[in-house]
Amino acid sequence: MKFKLLLFFTVILTYYEGEAQSRAKGLEEKVQQLTDLTTKKSIISLNLSKFKEYVKSPPKDYSFVIMFTAMAPSRRCAICQHVYDEYLIVANSFRFSPAYNNKLFFGIVDFDEGSDIFQMLRLNTAPIIMHFPAKGKPKPADTMDFERTGIHAEAIAKWIQDRTDNQIRIFRPPNYSGAVAFSMLFILVAGFLYLRRNNLEFLYNKQMWAVGAVFFCFAMVSGQMWNQIRGPPFFHRTKNGPVYINGGSHGQFVLESYIVAILNGAVVVGMILMIEAAGGIKSDVVRAPSEGKRRRFQSVVGLVLVCVFFSLLLSVFRAKTQGYPYSFLFK
Repeated sequence: MKFKLLLFFTVILTYYEGEAQSRAKGLEEKVQQLTDLTTKKSIISLNLSKFKEYVKSPPKDYSFVIMFTAMAPSRRCAICQHVYDEYLIVANSFRFSPAYNNKLFFGIVDFDEGSDIFQMLRLNTAPIIMHFPAKGKPKPADTMDFERTGIHAEAIAKWIQDRTDNQIRIFRPPNYSGAVAFSMLFILVAGFLYLRRNNLEFLYNKQMWAVGAVFFCFAMVSGQMWNQIRGPPFFHRTKNGPVYINGGSHGQFVLESYIVAILNGAVVVGMILMIEAAGGIKSDVVRAPSEGKRRRFQSVVGLVLVCVFFSLLLSVFRAKTQGYPYSFLFK
């Protein structure tokens, strides 16, 4: 009886030892295959079979960050290309950094090539960046929130660090367009001043400097600096049509900043018209009837501009800040 029990336990231990060796060998082969794929390209293109083999099926001791997108022009996803460009910068930065290891891999699933994966994960929007941990299923925090964090490479790297403890230093390819544009502008201004060197009275024109200061203020309050830092898309296309105003308070589109600048400009023009109309009234001068009518018309136009476009500004703010109670003329 003891011999039979000993033989039974020996068979069980041999089986589990062989199973463990088989799993270790299978894991080693998967990691080697993924490493070879990453050597060719930093982002691994995944179809249904590769997704099941490398992401869903054990054994697995590595994390997978995957971007779900729809890059085909027929899908009309303008933001997808922009997010992919930033995602590629992150993957390349990790691949060619000293911190590179085989515990983190980057993948991409395009809807036209992996619609079954979208259905499996119940995804109905794009782009989405998800983290698939080495153990367990993805949690809500494993899906990146673009509205809260932004879509630039630095934000993606920070989010990946929070999920995987892999610190990625972003290396962007050199972009000389800004330096070239600034140099061209400097040359044009210097050439213009040289041609007008004998007639520089315009530099003392208060109205010119006032207009320049106002336009600078419009650019700042409309979020142009935020656009330069975050790099948002121009606008967003959805199945219901284009969207020009970002619905969240932590994001905006480039076109949205132009809209806000125009609305602010219209309000300022209205205020200037009313100030000019009021400033022309002098008690010691008898005004012509036509002059009085012109100033009344000017004041009415200024008041209409201020009321209408300030109401539109409030509407935009209400659309971005849910629960804001105040409005004027428009909801």
